[in-house]
Amino acid sequence: MSRPPVVIVGGGHNGLVAGCFLAREGREVILLEAAAAVGGGCRTEATVEGHPDVLFDLHSVAHNLINMTDIVEELDLASAGLRYVEMDPFSVAIHGDGRRVRFWRSVEQTVESIAEIDPREARAYGAFMKDAAPLVSAALPVIQGQISPWSTFGRLGDVGRAVRRNGLLGLARDVVSPYDTLLSRRLPSDLTRGPVAAFAAHAGVGPTLPGGSLYAFWQAAYHRFGQWHAMGGSRSLTDALARRLEQMGGVIRTSSPVERIERNAESVTGVVLEGGERLAASAVINAVDPQLGLLRLLDPPLAGRDGQALAAARRGNVVQAVLHVVVNELPAYEGLAPGDHAGLQSYVDRLADLRKAWSDAEAGLMPDPIPLYAFTTSSLDPGLAPSGLHSLYLASPAAPYRLRDGRSWEDATEDYVQACFATVERRAPGFARTVLGWHLRSPAVMAEGGRWPGAHPMHLDIAMDQLGPFRPIRSMGDHRVPGITGLYVSGAGTNPSGGVLGTPGRRAARALLADSK
Repeated sequence: MSRPPVVIVGGGHNGLVAGCFLAREGREVILLEAAAAVGGGCRTEATVEGHPDVLFDLHSVAHNLINMTDIVEELDLASAGLRYVEMDPFSVAIHGDGRRVRFWRSVEQTVESIAEIDPREARAYGAFMKDAAPLVSAALPVIQGQISPWSTFGRLGDVGRAVRRNGLLGLARDVVSPYDTLLSRRLPSDLTRGPVAAFAAHAGVGPTLPGGSLYAFWQAAYHRFGQWHAMGGSRSLTDALARRLEQMGGVIRTSSPVERIERNAESVTGVVLEGGERLAASAVINAVDPQLGLLRLLDPPLAGRDGQALAAARRGNVVQAVLHVVVNELPAYEGLAPGDHAGLQSYVDRLADLRKAWSDAEAGLMPDPIPLYAFTTSSLDPGLAPSGLHSLYLASPAAPYRLRDGRSWEDATEDYVQACFATVERRAPGFARTVLGWHLRSPAVMAEGGRWPGAHPMHLDIAMDQLGPFRPIRSMGDHRVPGITGLYVSGAGTNPSGGVLGTPGRRAARALLADSK
C-alpha cells in the first residue's frame, strides 16, 4: 500500500519551491491554495477599474533575494518560462529639491554620481560599501540555505576582514546599531542617508530598531548581485514554479482553503478543507503564517513552551500600503536621465522623515509626510501595459495596519491617495494630469485578500531575535515542529527570512526528505 501524499498548505512561492524539490525526489505532492490562483504576494493582475490590460504586481516587485541563490537554476525555471532582466540603476534618489543620486550596480559608477553633488559624500559612501561587503558575504550562506563547514570557514574569514577594517568593538557597535544611527555615523548627509534608509525600510524594518543596521549594510548586496524584474511581472516566478511542479507530477488545487490540520498525540495525519473534504497525509508543510497554521489550523493547536513562544512572536502595526496608478506618461522628473525609470525611485528626502513616519504608523497615525518609493516596471516590460499607457507602483513602507480613534482605511483612502499624488507632483510637475485611474491595496485589503494576519507580508517582524535560526522560534529553526512527526513549517515567517527568497521552501523540503530516510 502506497503512503499518503505530502500536503502543502499555502501556494506562495515558498510552498511551490518546497513542492518542486519534493516532487523531484519522487514524492507525491498535493499543494492547497485558498485563493483562486497560486502566488501569494507574487501575483500580477489588472487591478484598476476600466484598464484590464494594465497589469500590476500585487506586492513583490523586484526579485533580488532569490537571485542571490541558485534555486532558479537548480529547478531550471528558465525552461518553464521565467526570464529576468536587470534594473540598473537599481535605485534613483528623487529628492524634492531637485538633486538626483543614481545607485548603479557598479559601486564606482554610483560614487561618481554622488560626487557630481558632493565629493565628500561620495567618498563616505564608497568606504561604507567597502566595509559592508564582507558582512554581506558572511550572511550569504544563511540566506542561501547552504550551511556547511566550508561556508562556516568562509564566514569567519569575512568577519575577520570586517574586524580588521573596523576593530572588534567598532564592528560590534555597528552590528547592534539601528540603521538610523549607523547611517548618521557613516554618511555625511541625507543626500545618501535618505535613499539608503528607504531601501532598508523596504524590508519592513524601522530605522530605530536595534540590530537593524543589517538592512543598511545590505545595500552592498544590491551592488554585488543587482536588482531584477521578472518579465511578465512577479507572477512569472510562481507561474514557472507551478508549471515545473505539475511537470514533476505534483497536484495543485486552488480555491481550496484549509479548515484544519489534523494530528494525533505524536504525528500529523491529514488536513480537512472548508466544506469537509479530508485528505490523508504522510506529512504536512505549513507554508502560511506560522501562527495561523500552528495555533489556529492545527487541531489540537501547538501547546506547551513552543506554543507559548510562537504566540509571543511579534508583528508590529507598521506594514506596507501599495497604490497602483495607471498613467499615460511616466513621471517626468526634473533632470530626468536615461535609466531613471528602471529601478526603485526613492522619494524619501530625510532620514528623520522616515523615523517619524515609523513612529506615527506604530501609533496608528497616518505619517506626514508619507515615505514613498515608486516602480515603473512597464518601462522595462512593455507587456505590462498597452502602448500609450504605463503602470506606476507607489508603495509606502510605513503605513499603519490599525488606525487610531476607530478610523478605517476606507475612511482614510482618499486623503492618503491625494497625499501620495502630491508627493509625486512635487518631483514630476504635471504628474496629476497623467493619472487615468488608481487602486489602493491598503493594509486592510492585504489582510483580507492576501490572508495575511495583521497585513504582514513577512508574517512576523524580521528583528534580529526573529531572523535566521530564531524564525519563527528557536525550536523550529530547522523547519520541524518539535513533538509532531511529519509536520514542517515554511514560508515568509520561517528560517531564514521573508521576501522573495525560496530558501525557506527548499530547507523545509530537505528537512522532510532527510527525515524520510
